[in-house]
Amino acid sequence: MKKIALHWQILIGMILGVAFGWGMTNFEGGGDMVENWVKPFGNMFINSLKLIAVPLILGSLIKGVSDLKDISKLSKMGGRTIGIYLITTVIAVTIGLVLVNVIKPGSSITEETRTEMVESYGGDAAKIKANADLQKESGPLQALEDLIPSNIFKAATDNGSMLQVIFFAIFFGIGMILIPEKTSTPVKKFFDGFNEVILKMIDLIMLAAPYGVFALLAALVVESPSLDLFKALGWYAITVIVGLALMIVVYNMIMYMYTKRSPKSFMENMAPAQLLAFSTSSSAATLPVTMERVTEHIGVEEEVASFVLPIGATINMDGTSLYQAVAAVFIAQAFGMDLSFATQLGIVATATLASIGSAAVPGAGMVMLVIVLAQAGIPEAGLALIFAVDRPLDMCRTIVNVTGDATVAMVVAKSVDKLGDPHVKEWNDDYKKK
Repeated sequence: MKKIALHWQILIGMILGVAFGWGMTNFEGGGDMVENWVKPFGNMFINSLKLIAVPLILGSLIKGVSDLKDISKLSKMGGRTIGIYLITTVIAVTIGLVLVNVIKPGSSITEETRTEMVESYGGDAAKIKANADLQKESGPLQALEDLIPSNIFKAATDNGSMLQVIFFAIFFGIGMILIPEKTSTPVKKFFDGFNEVILKMIDLIMLAAPYGVFALLAALVVESPSLDLFKALGWYAITVIVGLALMIVVYNMIMYMYTKRSPKSFMENMAPAQLLAFSTSSSAATLPVTMERVTEHIGVEEEVASFVLPIGATINMDGTSLYQAVAAVFIAQAFGMDLSFATQLGIVATATLASIGSAAVPGAGMVMLVIVLAQAGIPEAGLALIFAVDRPLDMCRTIVNVTGDATVAMVVAKSVDKLGDPHVKEWNDDYKKK
């Protein structure tokens, strides 16, 4: 396996996991065996990635900001980063709305199928709605208020508080810039070394990636609902997947337009991160690998990647936004509702803003979808219609989120002359740098 490229190893693990999971469903007790003896290894792999997500953001962002040595550079980079992320999110939502209005997948849902799905997944929908209601009760400035943690150690213990960790890391880095260099040098050396250790931990964790995705995919197959429900939702799933594929094309066009880099090379270099995003359904869990691929294999300088990518993993949810647009109109169509142009424009605005507050973890898009549905006057009970295929689509849209993060990192790096040649670090069997 060592001779095979990492993305091929991960792909082989995924295929074998699906085959193994499908095979075990044909044996009595096979599903329980996978649940008890295989799935835990997948969970351990995801936990190991989540374990280093917060240390990675702290170390890389503090290093990246302090490397700038100039606050004006930080403000220029920050403005471009957030601006491009918002533009791509609007593009994603617009693509989703155009496709769902052309294909009209909701018109294929019969009354019998709708009733069956509401009965099967109504309980899950109620839980999601309760979580969303708590968020809707918050004031208009609650998101801004939540940005500043009252206790950084408490924030650092929760992967759902990534924005607070990012705020502290940027604030800390600015503080390092503003004090005399002689005073900040020991602190900077510590974080430089700390960042290298975290990156090495990523290399070690990725040795287990093929086995981790094998376990995750095997568990997903045995936990999947019946094929009849999947068939009923086929057009909805196709609409979302076509939209996500178009977003990948848009990213490649943007990347080529601004950097003149080969789209084929870009996709090959990002393949391990994309496959891992598919397996974990989490931008945050994939962040360590995204950082490694963008800096070493694409050539974005670390001071840019360490700033752009953690922010992207938190606020750039293009795949999630596209899915929310399609899902909202699909549910409206299933209930026989005709949404006006103004209502759909409201979906664009709400989905764009909701994506910023959506946590980079599996299933978070569902909670934000409730807010989008409420804004458009669509029954929240319609969530039950899409639960059956949400997890596979969540896996697909995470690929788009991660690819979008890398694209924006390249564009921002090019704009500040920080996009160079790849510099892959090679490691021998003793895990010492060659």
